[in-house]
Amino acid sequence: MRRPQVIRPNIHQMSNEIEKHPAYRRVLLKISGEALVGEQSFGIDVKVAHSVAEEIKQVHNLGVEVAVVVGGGNIFRGLSKSAGSMDRSSADYIGMLATVMNAVVLQDALERTGIQTRVLSAIDIPEMAEPFIRRRAIRHLEKGRIVIFAAGTGNPFFSTDSAAALRALEIKADVILKATKVDGVYSADPMKDATATRFDCITFQEVLEKQLKVMDASAISLCMDNNLPIVVFNMRTPGNIARVVTSDGIGTRVCLEK
Repeated sequence: MRRPQVIRPNIHQMSNEIEKHPAYRRVLLKISGEALVGEQSFGIDVKVAHSVAEEIKQVHNLGVEVAVVVGGGNIFRGLSKSAGSMDRSSADYIGMLATVMNAVVLQDALERTGIQTRVLSAIDIPEMAEPFIRRRAIRHLEKGRIVIFAAGTGNPFFSTDSAAALRALEIKADVILKATKVDGVYSADPMKDATATRFDCITFQEVLEKQLKVMDASAISLCMDNNLPIVVFNMRTPGNIARVVTSDGIGTRVCLEK
């Protein structure tokens, strides 16, 4: 009698499938405006915007609801030399308009990949973006659309870091993914100090006490008060956004307790 064939599971395939399982249901990705500059010294590199869109699409394809807050430092920053002696409120409002420009560019890049995207602005610009309404933002996410939050909080003296923390809490995101040019949080600036060490995990309190430049103090305090974790990672490595979402052990996790 012929022995029945035993089908053995492919262990490597199973492990890959487990690794691809997302650890979060809804995330907020914080991208600096400088991430869209590319090799230029100023403005927006459309090719870079498209590569960022492809990275976000990988996460979206995992079934994760994705919201994005994009900065405007590649065009104008309220606290910068370009602002000169301008009134701080006026300079910050110009910076907010810069974030709207970046958001629309990123929206176009995302929709070219076939993903429906909505820009929600804290400043009323109906020809370019929908007004920010919390329930509307959540509904867009539930329908599988990427939501890009523009114009910060709509108030001067608040950075886009603070806007990211605020919007993440409003939409009940599971985590803030802080995209940077380094692979985590270090004890010092790794670009200037070769002895700087990277943290795998660090508490909000330690970030504040050590004055580490993860996000500004108001954003860190807001996340700490509401127990909203932050993962800081290097966005320049292709595929890293998806790796963070699937808990691939990259970056630094900032949370309430280690």
